[in-house]
Amino acid sequence: MQKKLFTTLCLFFFLTTTIAQPRFHALVLFENGGHHLAFTNAAQPWLNKLAADSNFTIDYIQKTDSINEAFLAKYQLFIQLDYPPYGWTAAAMAAFEDYIEIGRGGWIGLHHATLLGEFDGYPMWPWFSDFMGGIKFSNYIPTFAAAQVNVENREHPCMKNLPLQFTISKEEWYTYNKSPRDNVHVLASVNESTYVPNSNIKMGDHPVVWTNEHFPARNIYIFMGHGPDLLENKFYTILLTNAIFWAAGKK
Repeated sequence: MQKKLFTTLCLFFFLTTTIAQPRFHALVLFENGGHHLAFTNAAQPWLNKLAADSNFTIDYIQKTDSINEAFLAKYQLFIQLDYPPYGWTAAAMAAFEDYIEIGRGGWIGLHHATLLGEFDGYPMWPWFSDFMGGIKFSNYIPTFAAAQVNVENREHPCMKNLPLQFTISKEEWYTYNKSPRDNVHVLASVNESTYVPNSNIKMGDHPVVWTNEHFPARNIYIFMGHGPDLLENKFYTILLTNAIFWAAGKK
């Protein structure tokens, strides 16, 4: 009887501790101010619910001061939530480059992550430009526009359950000095002929979702990410959810 009770207790302990273990740990670097504060405020509860429902953890930081190799080693996923690629500490830049180049974890960058150039007195981060396909920020649509996004690779896990085309109702649509296509794997692009209202700020071939397969880390950049309304767009949330589990190595 005692042996059976002991076995049952051991099995119960094993099952409960196994279930309690999070699937992965994610780090979110976010902007706590400026134009993207509303998106951040909407994204945090959305991410927290996804984490609770799907059994993973999230830690949030607002600046890069704490980032070093030991700090990043705790995380299987790094989400750059509307945080620019400038103003990082030297230690954070070195640790992040190592994290991506060695494939210590996955990365998702949203929107502001391609604000590449000289901003606020900071020089451009050449490594990050190469990571994003060798691009530099050129212009954007400050008055916003709706547009159709075309999925180019439905077979990629991040595109699962998405239609061939879906509409984003309001976005700034950055342009760059060139298309990153030659250096990255494009997953989706924006059809500039569908801008409403129309805009002369165009770049021709205009990727908006891509992954750079030249780096060991699973990585995906999703341009859309300016306003909180995106989190009410079911296709955007499908894309972001897919990206989170794929980049974390769970899809």
